[in-house]
This record gives sequence, C-alpha cells and structure tokens, in this order.
Amino acid sequence: MLRLYHLLIGSILLVSIPLAVKFLLPQFSPPNAVKPPTVAKLPNPNEGNIWQKILGNTPAPTNWQVAACKGNAPLLCVSSKGKLLGTVEINVYSLANDEDFQKKLVAAGIPPGNKMDYQNDKYQTQVLAALKAWVADHYAAFAKDRQGEYGKEILFSAYPPEPVPVGKLQGIRYGFAGLKQKGGVQEQYIGDVAFDGSKFYVITTAFGPSTQTGKFEKLENLAIFQPYLYAIAADLRLP
Repeated sequence: MLRLYHLLIGSILLVSIPLAVKFLLPQFSPPNAVKPPTVAKLPNPNEGNIWQKILGNTPAPTNWQVAACKGNAPLLCVSSKGKLLGTVEINVYSLANDEDFQKKLVAAGIPPGNKMDYQNDKYQTQVLAALKAWVADHYAAFAKDRQGEYGKEILFSAYPPEPVPVGKLQGIRYGFAGLKQKGGVQEQYIGDVAFDGSKFYVITTAFGPSTQTGKFEKLENLAIFQPYLYAIAADLRLP
C-alpha cells in the first residue's frame, strides 16, 4: 500500500508541477545575478564511493534497486531489472575554504569556530538561515544562466526552499524547473544541502540536457523516485 501511495504521489507531481507554476507563477523575475560561492571539495582520504559509508535505509519502488555506484565517484545508482534509470550525486565541501559561506554564518549569528550544537533550536534556526542564503545565491546564478540559454522559450521557476532533515542534520531542500512555453518540462533539478559545523553536503539529481552527472534519463522516473530519495536523505548517517 505504501509503495502504491508513493507511486501515485510521483505521478501527481509529474503532472502538477508544470500546471502549478503556470498558474501561480506566470512570470519569474530572476534576482540580481550572484556568482555561486567557490568552494573546495574535501579530498577523500580513503578511496571509495562516499555513499557506501553514509547510506541508511534505501526504500525504492517495486522492482527498483538503490545502491552506491561502483567506483569512487560520489554517485548513488537507481536501477530496475539491471537497467540504470538514474543517479544521485553527493558532494562534500569544506567550510575552511569558503569565505562566502563563513560570512553567511556570521550574518546569521554564528561566529567563526563556533561549535555545532545539534540539539539547540536557536543554532538550527541560524544554520537554516545561512543555508537559505546559500540557496538564494545558487538560484540567482541558475536564473542568469538559464535566462541566457533559454531566452523566452522556457520559463525558469525556482521552488521555495524547505527545511528538511538530512540524516541528523537540519538541511534545506531546493530545486527548479524549466518549463516550455508550449507545454512540457525542459529540465527539473532537485537538491538538499546541510551543514555539520565544518563542512556541508550537497545532494542533487536532475532531468535535463544540461546535467552531466547525478541525473535521470526520463522525467517520469525522477518523479516516481523523488519521495523515496527524500526518505533516503532523511536516514543518512550524517554527520
């Protein structure tokens, strides 16, 4: 019954997202272009796919399989009956190398070097404020890029940031869609970002020609898997 319920949600999302944006967000005015923060990925001291270390429960639709992809690339493989349907990418970034996010934390009331207190509601609120500012910068950069690429043929629509659990961390869920003026979805991008006090985690997957890694070939498969991905993210072994 649970799997049938989630499949139904996935199908409804596939149809409702374009309609909702069309009627609720008829015009999108992108914010002033902001260059996304430049951060350095943390080196992996031990070779291997990070998903192998952090995966908890991996719920999936009937006859679908979810597992860390082979090799060292930070990809989660989603397949069915031996056929790869899509991948989910996770990247880990160092706070020490990102002055921009350090400034966002200070603006949110967290001084440099402050020890993380996961049980403190005030601290969680401050972290979420900094992550929302990080998402806003990415939305601005995406909007500028897509405006130049799409012109007036495709409507760029950003989703409202939403607080969500990412393992034991408080994170932000975000994403956007590129909707064709004549109907249909050009691309869809979804992601979660979370911070543990010294590094932050960015989990992403998408549908669309602009994405090289962490993507689904078919939009309907992404829509079906979306609620399962959110359940997987909530059960990750983070921090």
